[in-house]
Amino acid sequence: MGGDTRPATRDVAERTGTERRGAVVAALMLAMALAALDSTVVSTAVPQIVGDLGGFSYFSWLFSGYLLAVTVSLPVYGKLSDTFGRKPVLVAGAAVFLLGSLLCAVAWNMGALIAFRIVQGLGGGALQGTVQTLAADLYPLKERPKIQSKLSTVWAVSAVAGPGVGGLLAAYADWRWIFLVNLPVGAVALWLIVRHLHEPERETPATRARVDWAGALAVFACGGVLLTALVQGGVAWAWLSAPSIALLATGLALVAVVVLVERRAAEPIIPGWVWRRRTIAAVNLALGALGLLMVAPTVFLPTYAQSVLGLGPMAAGFVLSVWTLSWPVSAAFSQHVYRRIGFRDTAMLGMAAAAVILFAFPFLPYPGQAWQPALLMLLLGGALGLFQLPLIVGVQSTVGWSERGTTTASVLFCRQTGQTLGAAAFGAIANGVLAARLGGASDLDSVTRALDSGTASEATRHAIADAVHAVYLGASCAAASAFLVLLFLAPRRFPVIGD
Repeated sequence: MGGDTRPATRDVAERTGTERRGAVVAALMLAMALAALDSTVVSTAVPQIVGDLGGFSYFSWLFSGYLLAVTVSLPVYGKLSDTFGRKPVLVAGAAVFLLGSLLCAVAWNMGALIAFRIVQGLGGGALQGTVQTLAADLYPLKERPKIQSKLSTVWAVSAVAGPGVGGLLAAYADWRWIFLVNLPVGAVALWLIVRHLHEPERETPATRARVDWAGALAVFACGGVLLTALVQGGVAWAWLSAPSIALLATGLALVAVVVLVERRAAEPIIPGWVWRRRTIAAVNLALGALGLLMVAPTVFLPTYAQSVLGLGPMAAGFVLSVWTLSWPVSAAFSQHVYRRIGFRDTAMLGMAAAAVILFAFPFLPYPGQAWQPALLMLLLGGALGLFQLPLIVGVQSTVGWSERGTTTASVLFCRQTGQTLGAAAFGAIANGVLAARLGGASDLDSVTRALDSGTASEATRHAIADAVHAVYLGASCAAASAFLVLLFLAPRRFPVIGD
């Protein structure tokens, strides 16, 4: 099915050339930095934003709205890039992202800012998916770890630098500059893409390519409703309340609508082969589990570091950020492993190590020292780098050019969805443990606020430690499930298409 697409893949690299390819890679890294920074840079500026615009009761939608837009748009952009090429989709997505950034900078109230963040997210979905797809187009299989490790480094640097950059801009300039600085960076990336990226001219098909707009609308609606239910359930309303039940029921009904629409579509947004092929289905499920388990450290470790270990916000951020040091190094090293034992077994090795590391967290002494969770995070980053990169490089290498965008988008979509599920599931677990330990309807937010004000007891700190331990045990179960999916579903040798 992908045989006629191999020349197209090779032509992207050949037509771009070595010098131009360097410029395109620089543009891809800038584009990825925009998407990566936007997930972290806003967090430290929330007090200034709320102080200026108000709307404290629903400021969390600054993050949820962006996440929803990125997630539901990924499959659509993946299919469009396979239909019309990567360049027009990336240029259009970058333009939408920059438009959203400009609108965010001039927002007049919290409602407008949230709406413009959603516009940003619609562009961010194109940046994330298309950058990863182009990385595979530009390099043959043996060189793909090089570009993927560069992109991993971009994410690592953004995770470390984002909160600091946001805090500096909010403190010494104005929070609106958080969005305005995207404009010159994005303009440079756009110029490099337009000038230096040259995709092959494909033969004009006998029939004009049809875009499955009905399917795209159905995917948007279904994903938006279900993800809203998961993001807001247990936060804005109780899980068994009328809003949660109504949203979940509507989302399930829309799932049926998506299936019906996509079965009838000539060029479906989410084609059935994404789940019928063992390799792609296994990688989708495994990366979904990765997204789920990543919630434990990224969401709950900073709370643990501040509430249990007594660290300040900066020190707590460092405990979390150390995994961004080992992740890209391990990802770059993974090519030497998977060339010997294969993509699947390398990923299984990394995930087995991650399961053990996550399982070890609850056995840390109370209250313990900061270096102990920091060491576990350093090891966890190494394990996950060994897991993620072989799967992405491997699954991209099993399809031709005309299917690579859809395949890449599907695995990123599953990882993003896993993160949303993890936030909902682990939030419920943490709150349930706290309620059981403290003998009341306690939740993590109210307890940590009490700790910040100095009114919480030692028993409360113990309860938070138990809640985070339970979350890490859940994350270790997610890691074990990813290991089992690869063991029983993925083929031992991926069916790689030669370059």
